[in-house]
Parts: sequence; structure tokens; C-alpha cells
Amino acid sequence: MTVQQSGRRERKKAATRQKIADTALRLFLERGYDAVGIRDVAAEADVAVTTLFSHFASKEALVFEQDEDFERRLTRAVTDRAPHEPLVPALRREILALVRHCTADSAAPIWRMIDASPALRKYDDSVRLRHAEALATAIAADPTLTRSETAARTLARFVIDAYSLSREAPDPEAALDEIFPMIEAAWAAARPPHLT
Repeated sequence: MTVQQSGRRERKKAATRQKIADTALRLFLERGYDAVGIRDVAAEADVAVTTLFSHFASKEALVFEQDEDFERRLTRAVTDRAPHEPLVPALRREILALVRHCTADSAAPIWRMIDASPALRKYDDSVRLRHAEALATAIAADPTLTRSETAARTLARFVIDAYSLSREAPDPEAALDEIFPMIEAAWAAARPPHLT
């Protein structure tokens, strides 16, 4: 298989995934999350149910279709930051960008739908835990950070909670301004293992 064929296949796969996600979100917002089944989404997107499940593991995953991108952005805030750039400001910058995206007017109906559904709230909780673990892994793997795995996991949980708390706040940026100095202080207090 040539690289061109592989690239075309990946683009087609990505387009199908996006079509399914867009269709699902439209149907959920029009009819209500609980009123729409997987078969409804597949039929409307003109794909087989098996095709839908090859892209999304569950009905809830259709709502959180940008979940993998969110996780990549968080880990890249660690791995792609400039040499000698402090970690916490890099994380704050990325969290601010994600919060701005998620608090845009266009996102409000989606968050209302999530907040109204116990299944979606539970799924959101599991997604946040997974993001915290991925972020912790990236932090712990960075040889320049020299903190314990426990410190990395703690920082990651704080950062994910900062995202959630600020997204729900009346003034998200003010909330981040209040939260991140506490995160910075906690990270500074976590001495590298060889210094304790």
C-alpha cells in the first residue's frame, strides 16, 4: 500500500467519524439525548451500526468526540513546552484555551445536555479521570521535572479539577486566576525525591 493510499484511507475514516459525531450531536440536541438511539444515529449518518461502533465505543462517546484531542492537548502542554519553560504556566495556558473553547456560546447547549443526563455526567467523570492519568504519565516521564509519581498524579488531578471548576464558574478566567496560584504553590512544595 502506498503512503498516498494510506493517507486517503485515514482521511476517509476521519471524515466518516466526524459525520457520525456531527449527526449524533444534532439529533441529541434536537430530540434529547435519551430519545435518540444508536440505530437512529447510524441511519441518519447513513452508516452501519458496526461502522458507528468501530469509531465510537458507546453512545456517550458520541457526545465526547473531541475527548482524544483534549487529552493530546493536555499531554502536549507538558511534552511540547519550550526548554526551561515552567510546567504550571504551560498547563494554565492550555487549560485556559480549553475552557474558552468549552464555554463558547455554541457549547452551552451541549453542556446543558450533559448536566441533565446522569449517564453523560458519569461518562464525563470517567473521561476526566482518564485525562488526569494521561497527564500524570506525561509529567512523570519528563526527566526535567524531578518529582515523584504521586506529585505528578496530584498535579494532574488539580489541573483537571481546575478545568472543571473554571468551566462551571460565572467568570472562568477569574476562576483560573484564583486556582492556579494554589496549584503552583502545591507543585513548588512537592520537593524532588532526592531533596526530601
